[in-house]
Amino acid sequence: MRRLKVWLLLPPLALVGCAAFMRPATSGFAGDLSNAILDQNDLATVRDGAPAYLIAVDALIEGDPRNSELLLTGARLYGAYASAFVDDAGRRQRLADRGLDYGRRALCVECPEVCGTLGRPFDEFVATLASVNTGDAATLYGFGAAWAGWVEARTGDWSAVAELPKIEAVMQRVLELDESHERGGAHLYLGVLLTQRPASLGGQPERARAHFERAVALSEGHNLMAKVLYARQYARLVFDRALHDRLLEEVVAADPEAPGLTLGNTLAQDQARLLLADADEYF
Repeated sequence: MRRLKVWLLLPPLALVGCAAFMRPATSGFAGDLSNAILDQNDLATVRDGAPAYLIAVDALIEGDPRNSELLLTGARLYGAYASAFVDDAGRRQRLADRGLDYGRRALCVECPEVCGTLGRPFDEFVATLASVNTGDAATLYGFGAAWAGWVEARTGDWSAVAELPKIEAVMQRVLELDESHERGGAHLYLGVLLTQRPASLGGQPERARAHFERAVALSEGHNLMAKVLYARQYARLVFDRALHDRLLEEVVAADPEAPGLTLGNTLAQDQARLLLADADEYF
C-alpha cells in the first residue's frame, strides 16, 4: 500500500463513540491539545513535540483505561505520528501497533458486538456492522483509521494486507451512517483502498474517483490532502496528467489556514510540490 499519510484523514477533535460521555478534565485537555496541534503550521514543531504529547496521552489513558474518547485520541495520534513523521519501518510498526491497540480497546468499550467479531469470517463481521446505528460512526471511523494505519506500516505482510476488505467494510458502513463525518474522511480511505491496484488487476479506479470527488466536495475544498490523494492515487494510476497537475496546482495556490486542517494542509502543500516536481519523470 502506498503511504497514505493516515493522520491527515483522522478526526481533528475529540471523538465520541456509540455510548461515550465526556470526562471534562482529561478529555477536555486532550481535545485542546489536539486542536493546538492540528492548527499548527510548522511541521518541525509538531514532529519534535509530538512524542511528549503521546506520552501524556498514555498517562491519561493509564488513569482512565475505559475512556473511549481518550483511547480514540491516542489511536489517532499514534497512527498520525507514525505515518507522517517516522521513516524507520520497525519504529513505525511499533507506533502503529499502539494506535491499533487503543482503537480496538475503544471499539470494545463502545461497540462490543463489533469488537466480538473482529476475528470472525468476513460475512459475519459485515453482518455485525449492519446492526450498528448512526451514533457509532465516530467510533467505527476512528478504529478503521487506526486499522488502516496498522496495515500501512506492514505493506510487505500479506496477512496484514488481507485485513483490507474488513477495513473497507468499516468505512463503507461509516458512509452509510454519516457520509459527512470528518468532512467525508471515509470517502478518502475508500478512494485509496480502491486504487491499490490498476483496473486490469482488479482495482476500481472509477469508483475511487467518485469517492475522491465527494470528499473534496464535502470539505468544500478546504481539506487540501483530499486533492493530493486524488492526484497521487487516482490521476497517476490512470495517467491523467491534466487532472494531476490541476489538482496539485490548486493545492499549492490555496491558503492552508483552516480550523482543524492547517497542519494537514501544510503537509499537503509540501507533498503537492514534490509530486509536481517529478511529474515529467512519472508521466
